[in-house]
Amino acid sequence: MHAMSTLANSRHLAERRTLPYPPDGLRPPPRRGGPLAPRREAARGERLTARDGTPLVLRTIRADDIEALKRFFHRLTPEEVRLRFLHPLNDLPDEFAHRLCELDPAIAVAWVLATPDDPDRPDLPVDIHAVARAHLDRVLEQAEFAIAVEGRYARQGFGMLLMQRVIGSARQLGATELWGDILLENHTMLDLCARLGFTRGMTPHNPGIVRASLLL
Repeated sequence: MHAMSTLANSRHLAERRTLPYPPDGLRPPPRRGGPLAPRREAARGERLTARDGTPLVLRTIRADDIEALKRFFHRLTPEEVRLRFLHPLNDLPDEFAHRLCELDPAIAVAWVLATPDDPDRPDLPVDIHAVARAHLDRVLEQAEFAIAVEGRYARQGFGMLLMQRVIGSARQLGATELWGDILLENHTMLDLCARLGFTRGMTPHNPGIVRASLLL
């Protein structure tokens, strides 16, 4: 499951328009003040188990996840990369990887599905298998989301769990709306957004891209 890049640019601002509330029965819960969970709990994470028995942890991204994030990128297929970034991308440059891991907590958050740290083997590298993030535009009070799940861990409910975390984190950042651009052919991601109450709108200059929006 994949959506667009995390950093809003001028094209997005030019295209942005407010979408109506979703139909009855799909309206998201009201916004709540205060954090979804203490930051320490988010960093430590929630223990999960994949269908094949692999132990995993759902936690927020860390500054030392750079190499793990780059390995995750290289495990994605070219099609998975295209669906995530909306265009082909052959590499994840060091500078970009640093920006994706070293976030300003006042405007951005990223959740990862990763292998747990082993306190008895600190030399063992951690692997990331999914990432979901939100980046807040303080002026518009809107946050852009992005998500990617490694194929081995797809269709196990992890995408839904990650998106629920991102929605809660976007509220915590103060966003009044969460949105992302999705390729029209990406039915898996579009279906997931529909289940979460997102509405759809076409982007004016990109007929092959759907903008999914959720009022928070």
